[in-house]
Amino acid sequence: MPDNPPPPLPDEARLLAGCLAQDRQAQYQLYQRYKTAMFSAALRILGSRDLAQDALQDAFVEVFQGLADFRQQSTLGAWIKIVVVRRALRTLRQEQRMEVYDAERHPEPLVAWHDGLTGEALERAIGELPAGYRAVFCLVEVEGYAHREVAELLSISEGTSKSQLFHAKRLLQRKLHYLYE
Repeated sequence: MPDNPPPPLPDEARLLAGCLAQDRQAQYQLYQRYKTAMFSAALRILGSRDLAQDALQDAFVEVFQGLADFRQQSTLGAWIKIVVVRRALRTLRQEQRMEVYDAERHPEPLVAWHDGLTGEALERAIGELPAGYRAVFCLVEVEGYAHREVAELLSISEGTSKSQLFHAKRLLQRKLHYLYE
């Protein structure tokens, strides 16, 4: 007998109303709907599955506490992503891992792969970037933030954001260059 597919998730308005009414089932469904994408965003920024999971849990607590303030100027998913990204960045700062990477001290790639350029290899290379580089790279190149927004989120100058992105890309090129040697 084939497995029955899961029931469709309620539409966003009903889901939001249920969450605002403290309906645990609606909260669970909201979490289930967004957890994978939000975990990925947190993981890219933090580079640690454990830290990303903690940040995700903390972010969803913030989401449920702040849903009454959600103004539907954007989609619910976009608003949740902002909460998750900000939580991940706070976690990164708490871990004091926002150091500026000195490319002169580490001129060689940190890892060389010889298994071809795959999405997994690229994710690993991004995950091995120093925290400051990784955060800026992910916010600009993956999440689509402007340097002005990144500067505000990270409490750095716009120039520092641009510099960190430049160096992150350069380091990624070096890391991935070994794939084709």
